[in-house]
Amino acid sequence: MIRTLAAFSLAITVNLASASEPIVFPKTTIDIGMVVTDLDTSVAFYTDGIGFKESDGFQVDSTLAGSAGLTDNKPLDVRVLVLGNDKTATKLKLMQIAKTSPRSGDNDFIHSHTGFRYLTIIIADTSAALSRLKKIGVIPLAKSPVTLPQNLVPGMSLTCIKDPDGNLVELIGPTP
Repeated sequence: MIRTLAAFSLAITVNLASASEPIVFPKTTIDIGMVVTDLDTSVAFYTDGIGFKESDGFQVDSTLAGSAGLTDNKPLDVRVLVLGNDKTATKLKLMQIAKTSPRSGDNDFIHSHTGFRYLTIIIADTSAALSRLKKIGVIPLAKSPVTLPQNLVPGMSLTCIKDPDGNLVELIGPTP
């Protein structure tokens, strides 16, 4: 019992000491990798519908993908979409892995299962986004867009849509 308490006390002391050291990240955005069922359809959704721009993609050979634990020795062809032109712009990396049949999850609601559940994208013009999405056959969910409360984000709306694989995408922008 005394050993357990001593180990616990030491662990707390070490954690407190390391908590005071600042952690520096060279990039403060997170790139997101997404496996899709139809790469061209998903790229069109995110570029034509949402407004991402396609950037240079890349390949990961089967040996590297297997050694890193990304795949079971299957190569990756990754198409990269970006929000903006600067080096820290958010990147959405879309990929379709040949000769696989990935399972889709229950995407009815964000509480349907655990894991990453939705993307939130801040947009400049809700009306323009809705117009682009309508042109590619995407309609907002439920009663979207809904005006957000003034105490949360004044003058902004939340529009929820689903991408071609049923993933939820939140668009937050000025109320139309």
